[in-house]
Amino acid sequence: MSTDLSGINVVILCGGLGKRLRPVVYGQPKVLAKIGKKTVLDIIIDNLLLYGFKNIILSVGYLREQIKSHFSNEENCNYTITFSEEEEPLGTGGAVKKAKDMIKSNPFMVMNGDSICKVDMKKFFEFHIKKEALLSIVLSRSKIAKDYGSVILDDSQKIVGFNEKVAGGSENIINAGIYIMKKDIFSFMPAQNKFSLEYDLFPNIANNKCYGFLTECEFTDIGTPERYEKAKSMMK
Repeated sequence: MSTDLSGINVVILCGGLGKRLRPVVYGQPKVLAKIGKKTVLDIIIDNLLLYGFKNIILSVGYLREQIKSHFSNEENCNYTITFSEEEEPLGTGGAVKKAKDMIKSNPFMVMNGDSICKVDMKKFFEFHIKKEALLSIVLSRSKIAKDYGSVILDDSQKIVGFNEKVAGGSENIINAGIYIMKKDIFSFMPAQNKFSLEYDLFPNIANNKCYGFLTECEFTDIGTPERYEKAKSMMK
């Protein structure tokens, strides 16, 4: 299957307050935290460009002028970056809902801007299309589900449930923060403007053709000082 991703809109969620990370990344959005010589957001976008994506929407809020300024000198005409701006924090779900009118492709992709998982995007899209899914989620294996919560799959890779953050040392399948969604998903979203994808939407649509794409790629996020340090050492 040949998959052209150039027309797909990618919404990257960059509006988080990053409170836990402030001791080491103070006065800037966490998506601009450096890993080596690049920001986390640059690493995410560079990986998207490798697969041919050209239409990127950055959902920004907290300290958004810094993010806009970071991209103000972009002279590359091969792709476009536009901004969906929040006046107040809307949560991951509210951020996607706010960007609705900017999203032209069906399906479209959504990614967390503070985590890295270099999954094969073409295989992920082919999986989504083959399953005729409403929602597909990239999943990774982790021994620290207490930090992330876990996802339950059946034998067909259909998502049948979500567990919130739980204690225990056994390996779990976790949400890696990369999603493909049909536009139909907007009709399942809560009426309010502020809500979470992970807690207020996904558990309620688990039985509506939602599938998990399990990857062996390393998943890392920079949500805490400890995980940020781990990310920096991994990316070396």
